[in-house]
Amino acid sequence: MPINIPKDLPAKEILESEKIFAIDDSDASKQDIRPLKLVILNLMPKKIETETQILRLISKSPLQVDIDFLMVKSHEAKNTSHDHLVKFYDTFDHLHNQFYDGMIITGAPVEQLAFEEVDYWKELMDIMEWSKTHVFSTVHICWGAQAGLYYHYGIQKKLLPEKVFGIFPETLVDEYDFLTNGFDEIHFTPHSRHTAIDEEALRKVKTLSILSKNKTIGSNIIVTKDYRQIFLIGHFEYGKDTLAQEYWRDVHLGKPIHIPYNYFPNDDPKKEPLLKWRSHANLLYRNWLNYVYQVTPYVIEKIGDIRVPIGTGEKDAHGYSHAFRK
Repeated sequence: MPINIPKDLPAKEILESEKIFAIDDSDASKQDIRPLKLVILNLMPKKIETETQILRLISKSPLQVDIDFLMVKSHEAKNTSHDHLVKFYDTFDHLHNQFYDGMIITGAPVEQLAFEEVDYWKELMDIMEWSKTHVFSTVHICWGAQAGLYYHYGIQKKLLPEKVFGIFPETLVDEYDFLTNGFDEIHFTPHSRHTAIDEEALRKVKTLSILSKNKTIGSNIIVTKDYRQIFLIGHFEYGKDTLAQEYWRDVHLGKPIHIPYNYFPNDDPKKEPLLKWRSHANLLYRNWLNYVYQVTPYVIEKIGDIRVPIGTGEKDAHGYSHAFRK
């Protein structure tokens, strides 16, 4: 099935050139099904590029998916045209009464700031709190994952002496977990970050499971036991050239940057990089959407009524109780 996106969204033409089927409301309304509803909170500066990357992964599912784009209004976007934002994005005050099968919170280039110093932190906290009753499953990416782990569980991040930058091999902790079902025992993930989560604090939260990790750079895929919250420390959505663009950007700006690990053939930045993570990225998002499709109530408004009787009785960093399936 196709993804349902606005007719004039720039990503639509790119995806169709890649033989990815995308439709708009006029065609979607003719299909007698209840499509999945997703909302993407796009915090990245180059929003069109991020839209395309994420939609490319979502489109690999056989399910029809309706997409809404969400932006924070407490931050002025400087790298995306105002016309694009007005045409394709909504703010939280327009969407807060909606219910969604799934949500994606992207990363953002603010990781070296304390969470409370980010100008839209209060708004993001409101959105993450709202997601607990209006979204069945939320995927957090990179800084979005760090922010989610901090908000929901009080897990702090720490500044690293050197940027984690490259394509890193990750080892599965449980090869039979639903979300990573079909993964090879080793999979590759792009990383580009100056910070890491507190691994010791992470291991103390019994309601969280680590699905994959790298012994040098730490955990990569982290989930709650009912998959209502999913945290991806790396960037499965990155395109083939994303790290190359970041590398050459910093080189031209005179910033200290090392050649991305395990990315360019023979570590030669003049050579075309190999795309080593596409199949696992597609599989991860397909598994997630399939799970959401199987478990979300057909009457989507009942998401807020879900109560799982078996739980730990623990409370998060803000005093909210959480209950999870065993």
